[in-house]
Amino acid sequence: MENFPNLELDTMWLLIGAALVYFMQAGFAMVETGMTRAKNAGNIVMKNMMDFACGTPAYWIIGYGIMYGTSNLFFGGVDFFSMKISSNSMFGNVPTWAHMVFNTMFCATAATIVSGAMAERTKFKSYIVYSIVISALIYPIEGHWIWGGGWLSKLTILGWTGFRDYAGSTAVHMTGGICALVGAAMLGPRIGKYDKNGKPHAILGHSITLACLGTFILWFGWFGFNPASSYGLSSLAQALDVSNIYMTTNLAGACAAVTTMCVTWVRYGKPDVSMTMNGALAGLVAITAGCSAVDPWAAAIIGIVSGTLVVFSVEFFDKIAKIDDPAGAISVHCVNGAWGTLAVGLFARDGGLFTTGQWGSFLVQLVGVASVAAFVGVAIWIVFKLEDKTLGLRVSAAEEIGGLDLPEHGLASGYADFMPQYTAVDIQEAQNAGITIPVAQAVPVTTVTSEKSSDSKNAKFSKVVIITRQNKFDQLKGAMNAIGITGMTVINVMGCGMQKGASEYYRGSPVDINLLPKIKVEIVVSKVPVRTVIEAAKKALYTGHIGDGKIFVYNVENVVKVRTGEEGYAALQSEDD
Repeated sequence: MENFPNLELDTMWLLIGAALVYFMQAGFAMVETGMTRAKNAGNIVMKNMMDFACGTPAYWIIGYGIMYGTSNLFFGGVDFFSMKISSNSMFGNVPTWAHMVFNTMFCATAATIVSGAMAERTKFKSYIVYSIVISALIYPIEGHWIWGGGWLSKLTILGWTGFRDYAGSTAVHMTGGICALVGAAMLGPRIGKYDKNGKPHAILGHSITLACLGTFILWFGWFGFNPASSYGLSSLAQALDVSNIYMTTNLAGACAAVTTMCVTWVRYGKPDVSMTMNGALAGLVAITAGCSAVDPWAAAIIGIVSGTLVVFSVEFFDKIAKIDDPAGAISVHCVNGAWGTLAVGLFARDGGLFTTGQWGSFLVQLVGVASVAAFVGVAIWIVFKLEDKTLGLRVSAAEEIGGLDLPEHGLASGYADFMPQYTAVDIQEAQNAGITIPVAQAVPVTTVTSEKSSDSKNAKFSKVVIITRQNKFDQLKGAMNAIGITGMTVINVMGCGMQKGASEYYRGSPVDINLLPKIKVEIVVSKVPVRTVIEAAKKALYTGHIGDGKIFVYNVENVVKVRTGEEGYAALQSEDD
């Protein structure tokens, strides 16, 4: 080991960085799960776990060899059983396996970005296939161009040589963002995202707390993502460089978050929580390319631009392009990955257009961003198209509305006692699609008990409360008459929602007020069995569509007829009885 005096320190630094980048997988999982609905929680965390698990062997067997141009394509281009000390000046002197595992984490990050934009409507098996293709081929090919000695690393324009992307604004984030953009566009929006006029509806995530935790985890992981890309910490020059990287990384993320908060506060009247989280991530993505090449003042500017850009980007894809991206992955990773890479050509202390007046570096960056975007876009389009024709990309409408946890994984719910909550748009879209579900699910029954269930004569009384569509009343009344029930209370009711006039926004889209007109029918029975009432009501109300209604059954302590003073069983009988 005498030829590698700092091997231990550099290797330790790299492996610690790899562990921090791995932890970012948890961050992505939390952000994506929190910004989507609970009915898909299990599906999303499964995707985030398995894109890493499947991508790791794919990158080991094929991807690494392609990316770093080794002599043997398979098993990283090295002896399957051996560990060697690399002497490649591109990434320092560290054991091959240390270098490979660090880059595996980067590969996994590129693959996992896609799941956020394609969430809540993608087939699990199709997701696994394209994650493997990204890890084995797409990411390694463009990664070779940038980091493996490929043509972008040697590109010369106006006297400047070499595309600069220190830790992967383009190689990792924009690549994943382009895949997310193409995939979300091909899939189409989630059911209920747009009305017939193309106006977007806000589909709120189920746990802003979970999404915030994921954002903190990702921010923490970035302190491995960027600084450990130095591939060493054993010299004064590296110590100074890593210190600058820590400063620029944190500063860009913070400035971006503050900027997004301010922009949304002005645009929507209140600071948007989920958008501010996206702002922080956008700043971190943008600084990743130039974290070593720029000074803190430039990092602050890059962050401020990112924090502004992410807001208008989310609005553009949501309202104009009509591309549904639940987690904002396209705006955070694709748009700001490109911006951060171009910013190196503008603000780098060496060769930056605004710092030195030279155009060469900026043009190299521009060519690099455009070429990677074109290659990745075409390659992933082919992959998605082939999958769509064979495996299929999108789940059925019924599966999407009911949630992917059960049909894709046999998971009743990622949350205890969870029941899907549907909006008016969900119900209308389900009806338009002709979706039906079993009667037991369409008209659920809830029984509420109390300690006392009978009067002094031991006659049992029950109150049946039925909430259903207004246009079903005549059928329900006829069914009740047929079993001998003539007395009922009928009330017109509306579903709960926000008060009108309170214009609230979620990620730039107005939050709809979904007040559904319903009727509430109350019936107290004793002579007629409760089960007879329930079955008659279910038969009358059932259409198989979401929104058929619910039936609640309560025990009643006593009944009093005001006119005669009769109580109990007698109070329920008509004059004929």
